Amino acid sequence: MYAIISLQGKQYRVEEGQRLIVDRLAQPADKPFHPTVLFVGGDGKAEFSPKGAQVTAKVVQDVLGDKIRIGKYKPKSGIRRHTGHRSKLTEIEITAIGLKAAPKKAAEQPAEEKPAEESAGEKPKAAAKPKAAPKKAPARKTPAKTTKEDA
Repeated sequence: MYAIISLQGKQYRVEEGQRLIVDRLAQPADKPFHPTVLFVGGDGKAEFSPKGAQVTAKVVQDVLGDKIRIGKYKPKSGIRRHTGHRSKLTEIEITAIGLKAAPKKAAEQPAEEKPAEESAGEKPKAAAKPKAAPKKAPARKTPAKTTKEDA
């Protein structure tokens, strides 16, 4: 049985027991987590929807990728630059592929029906009205400019 999962925008085809190196995750080591399942299939059997599927994985360790050296060179000018890069990665192990565990339902008790109001004179309580937003102050009018003739 295999599944296609999504981690940090990348998709991986995984099988149970497989170890996989992915970009660094913020998960603590040895604590199980459940990545997003996109597809589940397997061994010639009918594939089923990821709606009821769940993949369980755990972080084995955080590792560093291979060192990459980058050299830049411009002829006739003596410019030589070197830089490097090392990716931060996480090794994960797929521990289980299967169906989600159904949540345990509490023993359902029959709901008691409330009797209809017998007296017609009683009014049902009105729902509380939502408070209106405070009114904004009107915009100030600028005084008209006075001229020598007005004074």
